[in-house]
Amino acid sequence: MFRTHPFTPSPSIARETFNLKAGRKPQGGVLAALSLCVFLMLSPPSAMAEQLQIDRLASGASLNGPQAIQPQVSPDGQRVGFLQGAADDRRRLDLWLFDRSTGRATLWIDSRTLGKDGPLSATEAARRERTRTSDGRGISHWQWSPDGQQVMLGTGQGVHVATRQADGSASIKAVMKADDVQDPQWSPRGRYLSFVRQQNLQVLDLRTGRVRALTTDGRGTVHNAESEFVAQEEMDQPRGYWWAPDESAVAFKQFDEGGVPEQARIRIGASSMQMEQQRYPFAGGPNVKLRLGVVSLAGGPVRWVPLGANPDIYLPRVNWLPDSQSVSFQRQSRDQRTLELISHHVASGRQQRLALETAKAWVELHDDLHFLKRQPVFIWAAVRDGRKHLELVSLDGQRRVPLTAGDWQVDKLLAVDEAAGVAWVAGDTEPALERHVWRIKLDGSTARTPERISTPGAWHEASFSQHSAGQPLWVDVWSTPNQPPRSAIRDGNGQALAWLAENPLDATHPYHRYLDHHVTPEFGQVAAEDGTMLNWAMLKPPGFDASKKYPVLLSVYGGPGVQVVKRQWGSAWNQALAQRGYIVFMLDNRGSDRRGQRFAEAIAGRLGEVEVRDQLTGLRWLTSQPWADSQRVAVHGHSYGGYMTLMLLAKAPPGTFASGIASAPVTQWELYDTHYTERYLGQPAQAQQAYALSNVLPLSDKLNAPLLLVHGMADDNVLLANSTQLMGLMQQRGQPFRFMAYPGATHALGGRDTALHYHRLVAQYLDETLASRPAYTAR
Repeated sequence: MFRTHPFTPSPSIARETFNLKAGRKPQGGVLAALSLCVFLMLSPPSAMAEQLQIDRLASGASLNGPQAIQPQVSPDGQRVGFLQGAADDRRRLDLWLFDRSTGRATLWIDSRTLGKDGPLSATEAARRERTRTSDGRGISHWQWSPDGQQVMLGTGQGVHVATRQADGSASIKAVMKADDVQDPQWSPRGRYLSFVRQQNLQVLDLRTGRVRALTTDGRGTVHNAESEFVAQEEMDQPRGYWWAPDESAVAFKQFDEGGVPEQARIRIGASSMQMEQQRYPFAGGPNVKLRLGVVSLAGGPVRWVPLGANPDIYLPRVNWLPDSQSVSFQRQSRDQRTLELISHHVASGRQQRLALETAKAWVELHDDLHFLKRQPVFIWAAVRDGRKHLELVSLDGQRRVPLTAGDWQVDKLLAVDEAAGVAWVAGDTEPALERHVWRIKLDGSTARTPERISTPGAWHEASFSQHSAGQPLWVDVWSTPNQPPRSAIRDGNGQALAWLAENPLDATHPYHRYLDHHVTPEFGQVAAEDGTMLNWAMLKPPGFDASKKYPVLLSVYGGPGVQVVKRQWGSAWNQALAQRGYIVFMLDNRGSDRRGQRFAEAIAGRLGEVEVRDQLTGLRWLTSQPWADSQRVAVHGHSYGGYMTLMLLAKAPPGTFASGIASAPVTQWELYDTHYTERYLGQPAQAQQAYALSNVLPLSDKLNAPLLLVHGMADDNVLLANSTQLMGLMQQRGQPFRFMAYPGATHALGGRDTALHYHRLVAQYLDETLASRPAYTAR
């Protein structure tokens, strides 16, 4: 079955192309904002005067419109594949192909033809939870073959391989079942499909159809070719094996979790109950035992790579060098203050330290290592003068050339064109409200003057592919506060070539009927106590009248590694609450992401202190405005935001908040995992005071506003014990609170029914507690 959409350049993309040819910076972000304003003025009010209701958030077509999910450029650069939600079910993802020769995006593989999703293995279900893909149906992940003629598809049924036929159709073959395979990958030259089955690494030879086990000792607590819990959850390491570029060998992790304590956890569903034993690495406790092995496709025993004298380390990254003779690994100390990059020559066993990074607080991990093929150098990211920047380093360590520098920082290395001597990076200058794509030169001449090739006034997510023609194509997914995400194919100069998903806010768009009530967020800054400028965003109710007073919702996350104040298309949830009559206020406190080392490290040694003070600073500014009702303020957050909600209720002066909603909160940091918690607080045995001061439980008697506590009953990230311990203490003191448990729900509280109930619950609680100032007694 095929559906096609002809590609027709819109006026905005044509204008953008013209500006680029004329040598001027593209203005797509500004044009998007202006076009929406004009559209709002010209559109009849009756056509779009509908208010966005809470129930609409979890039902119907996505309010963001059609999206290009997991976009990937084919190896020959002629096609772009992407997943997109089905018209009748936005959570069921199908595979679409855009062909540059025809200018058409075609529904290539309808996921319904692959069969009905079956039950996932416990391991695969956990992997999807770690990678935040657990809520989808249909095709969950996919990958081009190295020659671009096939794609591998992962679904709830298993793994399929689709071959492109001469007429453009697909010949589909099921190759593995879902219940006995995880993490399938193409080998670099496309001869094999590799995967993990029953804790061992196996390969399928696509020429012969033969399956061969490369490891055989995985059983019980020993896992081969998998990454451990904290590596998946906290180190952004979703897989545990890596192919040599010439397809001759595979490097893999082996971990033994036998020393990690088991945590009995009851997975309570709506109509069933299942006891599970989860090996959870609590802060201060033992981690898994790690080994790094290399196995040859030609046969022979595993060659184990020496990892150093200290076994209590992390192994967050593994990368092969281009010659396939050496493999590199990054060794991170348990306290995370030291990170080493080490190369290991497989045949000789010779090792060399290529880079060493140290910090007083912690060294951030990154994915910016890139070994060049034509010269013995590599690109490396490190914090220099308080900002993350890139440098070109020789393999002998004798030469370092700064590739980026100055009062800005690189988010990510995106692509390298070694022949042209250029690279592309993501990042932005202060105040870090936007993300852009920049082109730099590998000789370091543009270190302080990178060339921006993305449109201003927007937030960009870029997916690059280095195809055979040399200069990469890339997919640009970008949005503004008034334009939902749109996707375009661009060349290395930033010139727009074609739309994947133009996503205009016309009469066919799911959000069109709500445009009359759409709220454009305001952005600003407020000074923290030390003079640091903090970014905030605010949504005011439609038809805002400065002579009136409005209730306030402080929407908080506040944790490290995350930024919430961005110049991008915001959440429909915040829009619905603003349209319900609330001022929605968000602030990035110190400790948040993308503001440099000093900003991030302000939380080192104590959590819930600087963050709380910064949030209260922002709230004091807000409630000093005549239109913000200081008597009707609520705070709401999930995960670290749930923790922040509780800390704010406990530490703010009585009367600051009328209510608080804490979802999946950490209440005692000893109950959270090693890698995350120890990065900021150290180990509990050596940092008892830091934990005591950072925990919610010792402050629970000071919670001074009505509380709604929410937790998923199958949460394996922030364990339910965090909430039950808090509830037990509050019940002992007779402190009133409300609690909502979601049977079967994991940390994400995903699923249509759960999401709908949760949204209703929070909205109703806000309405109830902010309608008038309720009396509250702590005991």
